[in-house]
Amino acid sequence: MNEFMPTRDEHVEGITYSFATSTNGLEEENRFLKETVESLKQEISRFKQKPLLVCKLKELYEESALIRLSNGNEFVVGVSTHLPDLQSGDMVLAEQKNLTVVAKADTTKKFDVAKFVIIEKPTVSWSEVGGLQKQEQEIKEVIELPMKKPKLFEKVGIQPPKGILLYGPPGTGKTMLAKAVAASTDATFIEIVASELVQKFIGEGAKMVKEIFELAREKAPSIVFIDEIDALAATRMEIGTSGEREVQRTFMQLLAEIDGFKSLDNVKIVGCTNRKDILDPAITRPGRLDRIIKVDHPDEKGRFEILKIHTKSMSLHKDVKTEEIVKLMTEFSGAEIKAVCTEAGYFAIRKNRHKVSHLDFKKAVEKVKVEKIMEETEFRQTFG
Repeated sequence: MNEFMPTRDEHVEGITYSFATSTNGLEEENRFLKETVESLKQEISRFKQKPLLVCKLKELYEESALIRLSNGNEFVVGVSTHLPDLQSGDMVLAEQKNLTVVAKADTTKKFDVAKFVIIEKPTVSWSEVGGLQKQEQEIKEVIELPMKKPKLFEKVGIQPPKGILLYGPPGTGKTMLAKAVAASTDATFIEIVASELVQKFIGEGAKMVKEIFELAREKAPSIVFIDEIDALAATRMEIGTSGEREVQRTFMQLLAEIDGFKSLDNVKIVGCTNRKDILDPAITRPGRLDRIIKVDHPDEKGRFEILKIHTKSMSLHKDVKTEEIVKLMTEFSGAEIKAVCTEAGYFAIRKNRHKVSHLDFKKAVEKVKVEKIMEETEFRQTFG
């Protein structure tokens, strides 16, 4: 008697498989299905392998979702099954080939801004700032006095400026002034370079600005120092590229943050620029950075003070004529005077001498002058 074992067909991924309906056939079918499930699990696992893109979920549909990448581009993509409940605004992970959402990002929506700004408690004293007495006095009145004696302003009935704008050539001491006032008020110094903020965080600039000011409030009293503010606050023109729109959004957020706190709060803003001429008037209007202070090259008296500060710890030969050296450094900035002292010290070291001579200083002045001319020539060729 011939055995007859009925069979049935299964179609998996375009291939037809036949299975016997006997006990052995069922075991074989079970084994095959387990292998198929394991294969699918491995495929899903492969999709979830790094690197994955971190995206923001904007809208969720039945079987797809609208996501936004960090560069601002938006896509409608598929969503992997068996994900936890997703909601608009969640941060998700997408595989790079098809941008399919494969997991919910286990991250906070908030940047750790402390990683992207310089936070310090400066130790620069006013005695280390030379040749800037007028600027020093103005900064003390606008920042130091309101932070130390807020009741005095309340009794008089006036509102001090929320911040100041320091402008002038590079190396003239703008950062030193900001650090000195932070040290004198025991304030946290939070330094931002506006050009880096715009370049590094396209798509997130406005959010970063908001969180930086939240950080400033948490660490109050604090001074937010925005270097190269012209990169963010240049005069608004026709908005064209996505990059220009992002700069505009970031700038508007900066204005909103400045408007959002009181003038007697323990947070002050110091903007710094070499290009005051290209700034948008919105940043310097009353109620914002309306105290504008020019920090120019020091005069002869100022150069003497700065030279004295930078040579106080140097071993000088008795032939050094400070007055003559000061006259040689006409139109030198504070940073260039410091460079002269450093170069003079190297000239002595190269000759294996322990004291710096007058000739060392003269050679150093000539070297810095040549470098200064080369930099100015390169700047004119680049920017006209």
